[in-house]
Amino acid sequence: MDDEKRISLRLPAELHARLVEAARTDRRSLNSEIVHLLEGALGPAGGDDPSP
Repeated sequence: MDDEKRISLRLPAELHARLVEAARTDRRSLNSEIVHLLEGALGPAGGDDPSP
């Protein structure tokens, strides 16, 4: 699994609870929900966004 990286992340308890609830509602794992939200926020990989 060289294409995945493991990180340790500190979250405020309230944000964690919101993410857990969103994951439950969307029937995803917490990890999958966070990845889904990050991909949505950042847009597609290798996009045409010229910003640094």
